[in-house]
Amino acid sequence: MARAHPLSRGFPILPADRLFVVVSRLTALLVLLVVLSLLSDHFLTWNNLINVFRQAALTFLMAAGLTLVVLTGGIDLSVGAVLGLSACLGASLISEGHVVSGIAAALAAGLACGLVNGSLVAYVRVPAFIATYGMLWIAHGLGYVFMQGEVFYGFPEAFRFIGAGFVGAIPAPIIVMLLVLAALHVMLHHTRQGRAIYAIGGNRTAARLSGMPVQQRLVATYGLSGLLAAFAGLVVIARTNAADAGTGEELLLPTIAAVCLGGTSLLGGVGGVAGTAAGAVILALIINGMNLLSVNTFWQAFVTGAIIIVSVLADQLVGGRVGRSN
Repeated sequence: MARAHPLSRGFPILPADRLFVVVSRLTALLVLLVVLSLLSDHFLTWNNLINVFRQAALTFLMAAGLTLVVLTGGIDLSVGAVLGLSACLGASLISEGHVVSGIAAALAAGLACGLVNGSLVAYVRVPAFIATYGMLWIAHGLGYVFMQGEVFYGFPEAFRFIGAGFVGAIPAPIIVMLLVLAALHVMLHHTRQGRAIYAIGGNRTAARLSGMPVQQRLVATYGLSGLLAAFAGLVVIARTNAADAGTGEELLLPTIAAVCLGGTSLLGGVGGVAGTAAGAVILALIINGMNLLSVNTFWQAFVTGAIIIVSVLADQLVGGRVGRSN
């Protein structure tokens, strides 16, 4: 059976490919739950599991925008730096009581960075790796210049709800994650922008020849990535009740790991935000398990990098065999 043309459907993935991704991620989750519950008596406690999902929620919010870019066959290495810059700009106003203005400034900064990335990739034809790597340094530099060593803290309780509040017994970040997940899933599978993202990642030339405005769709996708990174930054500072120039610096590697663990192909056209949510949970479980088992923090970075390589290699090997058999 031939692979569906990327323009004929909203998500050009073979059923067998989807089944492999779903089964492999569910299996990984089950294995982790069983192993960690056997190794630590504290793992299956309510407070620990809530902490796991809260951390997964923060990772997902940042990884969601990156997933959209990766689906087009690109990459956005600037998401952590954009998160930090946006968080600092927003925090400077929010700490003074200007919550609405602070949120608007943060989101506008993230959107602007994303649109610049998209314009460089789509119109100037700068490789996505180079364009977003440059933006990473620009955003970090602007953040340090703006902050000048200061730390903004003490945000209003109303703002802090999105990062530290609860809806019943469920932390607000988890609710926010589910809402963003649902919105992006609908966008990817039921809108022109979503279908364009898959089509561009599946075959950019075919998408362009079909009359699709590829450049505009790419700019919009990178802009959305920047916007989501800024929103994630707001949730992060609402959680920590502080922002400094270093905010977001350490978040790029876990973000990429969540996308890879979720089964989104780095070549584009295959995957989705539901997989990234699962990947964020798996990564949070692994890190939580290492903390419970008192694994040295230096090894945690090693394990995260190894996870990226193994998950991508496994998808390529198994996915390639599935594709050839069809």
